[in-house]
Amino acid sequence: MKQNEKRNLTMVMDLYEMTMANGYFNDQDKDARVVFDVFYRKNPDGGGFAIFAGLEQILEYIENLHFDAEDIAYFRSLNLFTEEFLTYLQEFSFSGDVYSFREGTVMYPNEPVLTVVAPLIDAQLIETALLAQINHQSLIATKTRRIVNAAEGRAVSDFGARRAHNMDAAVYGARAAYIGGAVGTATVMAGQMFGIPVSGTMAHSWVMYYKDEYEAFRHYAENYPDGTVLLVDTYDVIGSGIPNAIRVAKEVLAPMGKRLKGIRIDSGDLAYLSKKIRKMLDAAGLEDCAIIVSNSLDEYTITSILQQGGRIDSFGVGERLITAKSDPVFGAVYKIAAVEENGVFEPRIKISENVEKITNPGRKEVYRIYDAAGHSVADLITMEGETVDMSAPYRYVDPVKPWKNRYFEGCTAVKLQQPVISGGKRVMPKESLDDIRAYVERQLSDEVWEEEQRFENPHGHYLDMSPAYYELKMNMLDESRTK
Repeated sequence: MKQNEKRNLTMVMDLYEMTMANGYFNDQDKDARVVFDVFYRKNPDGGGFAIFAGLEQILEYIENLHFDAEDIAYFRSLNLFTEEFLTYLQEFSFSGDVYSFREGTVMYPNEPVLTVVAPLIDAQLIETALLAQINHQSLIATKTRRIVNAAEGRAVSDFGARRAHNMDAAVYGARAAYIGGAVGTATVMAGQMFGIPVSGTMAHSWVMYYKDEYEAFRHYAENYPDGTVLLVDTYDVIGSGIPNAIRVAKEVLAPMGKRLKGIRIDSGDLAYLSKKIRKMLDAAGLEDCAIIVSNSLDEYTITSILQQGGRIDSFGVGERLITAKSDPVFGAVYKIAAVEENGVFEPRIKISENVEKITNPGRKEVYRIYDAAGHSVADLITMEGETVDMSAPYRYVDPVKPWKNRYFEGCTAVKLQQPVISGGKRVMPKESLDDIRAYVERQLSDEVWEEEQRFENPHGHYLDMSPAYYELKMNMLDESRTK
């Protein structure tokens, strides 16, 4: 099931994409082929890496690109576009090629995670939708990973739907959170659409509906004896919530041969309360009863709770995960890198007074370099089609310190971009969400240095260049001084 089956997302674009496309059409440039790269400039929250997410939705979007009659009528009403161009749009479909990192790839700033090679209009019209998907899902996947790392092996669930920026953000945010390492979601549509495990028990309203807390707990246990998790902070956690939960465990569940699965607290001093609760539950013979907490959690509050000795088994994380509250803008951009002239792609470069905004020009390839132990030591940008031979020491250029002679020795190189759309048709099979999630786990467990995963002052991943590619970029910068 796809959420966009009954709606056409082609109109998710900025107006300037249409005004440029109309101009290109009128100037008879619509068939000129170009190269656009998607990349980002900095990791969220000052982290050492990000996680690429949203590719599946991009592929679905591109495959479904078309303009309905009402879309054409709307454009006509703007009085901006020629009738010839509007007629052209009636039969429009994407006909280009797309190359991409595998979804779930750990990625770093300034490398092209997705590249579009297509006719000029095709490439221009998809800009906003591509960035919207990558920026949102990559942001939430990355934020979730930080929270999961902070939890130190304890389960993290997405509780964020009601605080998401809209319903799509809730659903696709849950998908991205699962990629980032959340064990499940409370958002039912995300469970239905993507097969994500769903969880949820009761709200405070359940407890408040009944005449007293014990009666509320009893009714819930009778309805769900195999999965009783009780919310114990409606009135008084220590004074009534836990005593009533223990009473239900003994008087209602035990006679049925069932155990109290867990309790949840959603307010108060979570570190202090969890320690008190653990002692009370253990003393009552409920050592296997899990303690679940929620309430404005993120990687920093979770770290603090655990450093204080909090006895917590599972975290439900809502608003600060689903909105990536501490750094809510991912910042991926879509920049032209080359234009085909006489059958050859000529590189283009964006120059800026801000060094970080100077682009990497031309058609290029990106490799991940692994040492003999399988650790990722750097990424490498090369010219398209350039041979990367690691059988002997391979000389590369560190663009930050280009004067130094640098070599990869005893390493292997793996190309990161692969074709996902060719001639407008999908060529990459759909990958299960569980496989994408497992791929993230494998990279962070086996390949990415622990130093890159620190919250504070993480090690910066190296993005190096082949000598030929570095020379190309420097030559273009030199030439720009005379223009």
